[in-house]
Amino acid sequence: MTNGDLKKVVKRLIPFRYYSPVSSIYVRLRNFGLNRYCPVCRTHLRSFTSYEAGRIECECPVCRSLERHRLVWLFFTRKTNLFDGVPKKFLHIAPEWTFVEVFSRMRFLKYITADIASPLAMVHLDVTALPFTDKYFDVIFCSHVLEHVPNDQTAMREFYRVLKPAGWFLPDVPILRDTTFEDPSITGSEERERVFGQNDHVRIYGRDFKKRLENAGFEVRLDPLAHELGEMARRMNGVDDCDLYFCTKARL
Repeated sequence: MTNGDLKKVVKRLIPFRYYSPVSSIYVRLRNFGLNRYCPVCRTHLRSFTSYEAGRIECECPVCRSLERHRLVWLFFTRKTNLFDGVPKKFLHIAPEWTFVEVFSRMRFLKYITADIASPLAMVHLDVTALPFTDKYFDVIFCSHVLEHVPNDQTAMREFYRVLKPAGWFLPDVPILRDTTFEDPSITGSEERERVFGQNDHVRIYGRDFKKRLENAGFEVRLDPLAHELGEMARRMNGVDDCDLYFCTKARL
């Protein structure tokens, strides 16, 4: 699937108002204000909208970004080389609507979306057995995926394998405790919902996530962007209160 094919799929899946220039302007004007700001679509807003039960005022009405998307976008723009115009091969696991249209327009990116089942994915795959050659990608982004994967260590080693020596990998997961908790004997959806907080989660990650990545071979830098934003964090309506795990290949 080419980037052009991907755009057609996205337009079929996402409501028309997010792609029509006229309706986009209307949505921006209707929601204009100075209390909130979305850095992804660069829109000043009165407020964000609710996303689901218990998630009040968290979704951008223009580009549909959530809190984690806004934080990651700022990280991409402020602290990485993603937008420097140099050609890159970019693997996006579990592609989000918020990002796909933006990345697929960037001609300097060879942008590949992948997932086990998502219709937004160009390639359907298992992250524990990636169908790519060694040292293929310059950038890998994987958001809120590894908490769903029973053998996350195998997946991490696969990401390490397909990453170029000078490339980088950003795995974003919810960090909710000090030490990761998992129990492979818990397989029922209701029990997983009760124990892990979601019926398709298989663990709750802790701050030892860094060690798990290092065990797969990565050199991991904890980036404190979430703690550096000050007033911007309020206008974005909060960000995950944790560091981002910026991974590169360890120098051997």
